[in-house]
Amino acid sequence: MNLELTEAQKAIQTTAREFAQAELEPVAAQLDREFDRRVFVANLKKLADLGLTGLEVKREHGGSEAGAIAFSVAMTEIGRVCASTATTLVLNDMVAEVIQDIGTPEQKALHLPRLCAGEYPAASFALTEAGAGSDAAAVATTAVPDGDGWILNGAKRFTMNAPFAGVFLVWAVTDRAAPKGKGMSCFLVEAGTRGLRVGRTEDKLGQRATATTELAFHDCRVPRGALVGRLNDGFRMAVTELARARIGIASLALGIGLSAMDFATRYASRRVQFDDSLTALQGVQWMIADAYTDLEAARLLLLSAAWRKERGQPFVKAASMAKLFATDAANRACYTAMQLMGGAGYTRAYPVERYARDARLTSIYAGANELQRVIIAGEILKELA
Repeated sequence: MNLELTEAQKAIQTTAREFAQAELEPVAAQLDREFDRRVFVANLKKLADLGLTGLEVKREHGGSEAGAIAFSVAMTEIGRVCASTATTLVLNDMVAEVIQDIGTPEQKALHLPRLCAGEYPAASFALTEAGAGSDAAAVATTAVPDGDGWILNGAKRFTMNAPFAGVFLVWAVTDRAAPKGKGMSCFLVEAGTRGLRVGRTEDKLGQRATATTELAFHDCRVPRGALVGRLNDGFRMAVTELARARIGIASLALGIGLSAMDFATRYASRRVQFDDSLTALQGVQWMIADAYTDLEAARLLLLSAAWRKERGQPFVKAASMAKLFATDAANRACYTAMQLMGGAGYTRAYPVERYARDARLTSIYAGANELQRVIIAGEILKELA
């Protein structure tokens, strides 16, 4: 495995970094305080124009076909500045990859070019319910065949991007008599479909610019062609696709942690205490060394997972390891950064408190980190058996 980025990957990394600094950084704090959907969606369109919304989509479908490593480094650069924007891009990528890998030719032709070009500002992934979080097999939303279509009924929680999503990837039970997890299927539901209602927006601690809402399906009719993949194969699909998302979540978490430590380290180097800068103190130096070592280890785990995915090798364990370690490292880094800054780090005059709030979610969504440990252990036990 070559750890050096290719020239193409470096170019994408630079493009993402320059866009984040020029377009996202000036509005990130304001979007956190007072979400302006027009500004957020406008930036998503600019990212699409740069080719950053279809990095893992083939060119024939309107994407950049740049691969998992390029996607990872781009999400780290976006995550350094605006975790909400990075999360939206991760969800877009995940939905696009589902359509690309197992969608019908008609589904690919209809949705992928719109996602890549920004005609759909975002895509949404509707799996979680009141009784189905980490236990994805507990989904209760139903889809019943009706003539030449399906009728969906049920409710989803914590659905990101819903108010401005162009298409929703929705999991529902299609065989109630099947054992738990065996009778689920996946559907593409377009925004504006009758019977689909976007509910209230959650008032969240962090990543506040990524709208997170409830969804309700009341006799929501979709055509037969809305079924994605094989009937009753939805649970396997959900597990597989969440593994893809974990690389993106880990990547943006790395970006948050790096930004927090960069800001706090620069601050500490200018802060004089005991007649010298804080960074002259050994205890402070150890805090800096430990945090950056953690973040570098996270970067290497991410490269390994993305490299495996890009080459079509098994990557579930690697993605879970990267997600577990990178998100925990990012949370530790943010609190280390806050500690380095003392009381100043706890105020909204500086961005570190926002980084800490944004980082907290990364160890919860796309499978809580407790679940990642179960997945990792399960993969190891299978290998040893």
